[in-house]
Amino acid sequence: MYPHYRDPLPLGDAGGLPYSKGLMARSLVSAGVGLEAAYVIAGQLELDLYAAGGRAAELERLEEVAAEVLGEAEGRRVVLHLRRLAALQALDVPIVLLVGGATGTGKSTVATETAHRLGITRVTSTDFIRQTIRAYFPHAQMPSVHVSSFEAGGTPELTEAGFIDQTRRVLVGVEASLERAMTEGWSMAIEGVHLVPGLVPTEIDGALLVHAVLHVDDIEVHRSHFVVRDRATGGSRALEKYLDSFAEIRLLQDAIVERALREGVPAIESSSLEGATAELLELVLVRAEALTTAV
Repeated sequence: MYPHYRDPLPLGDAGGLPYSKGLMARSLVSAGVGLEAAYVIAGQLELDLYAAGGRAAELERLEEVAAEVLGEAEGRRVVLHLRRLAALQALDVPIVLLVGGATGTGKSTVATETAHRLGITRVTSTDFIRQTIRAYFPHAQMPSVHVSSFEAGGTPELTEAGFIDQTRRVLVGVEASLERAMTEGWSMAIEGVHLVPGLVPTEIDGALLVHAVLHVDDIEVHRSHFVVRDRATGGSRALEKYLDSFAEIRLLQDAIVERALREGVPAIESSSLEGATAELLELVLVRAEALTTAV
């Protein structure tokens, strides 16, 4: 079994482990159900089993209870989500999640939360890889990796060209990370501005790969992300540097989204980080369901 998602549909087994209210509630929460409602649904299933003297719940009963608690449409959505999680588990292949997008679009938050919901424990960033490359190549040998993505061109006119040069160098490290993950059979999530559509793989043999880029359409909402991040990190991320280069950051966002549209890579609007997380998770589950059907 490849290490990614824990049992997504813990209904119990008549001849094995019994139904667990806690595990069911956790799975429901991962499907977007509120904590209180998740425990109401899981608790009702537990009461049903206690009354019947059973050890395993039925999926059909789960759907009925979910519809009673959440409403018919939402109940169906939740059970469909859980069925897709089961399809993901049935594939028994490593998951590779690539989350790109310009600076300040919420890549780290969305990638980390999506990985958590999928049970992926290995999450890294292209900035971490770039920092490692810096340690081996001094500024004189590889100047582009020693500056931020939006500074790589040296001037506003050369922003995109400098960024692509930096990206090609960083992607050498990304490719090495993916090769190691596939050799070990690891599931992995990588986030970063350097995951540019058209420059990273769209398929990996023996893995489920999902690539998406995030973008924030509203200029003021995008700008506010830097303020929020500055407060959350105690000022460690140089707020003024990002705001002074905001025009270049927006230029790179436009270039990345344009490439995504051209390459058929999903572009997710991330003004709402929870909404973006749900959309990215849905991409993974739909992909898993399609692969299961094809097998």
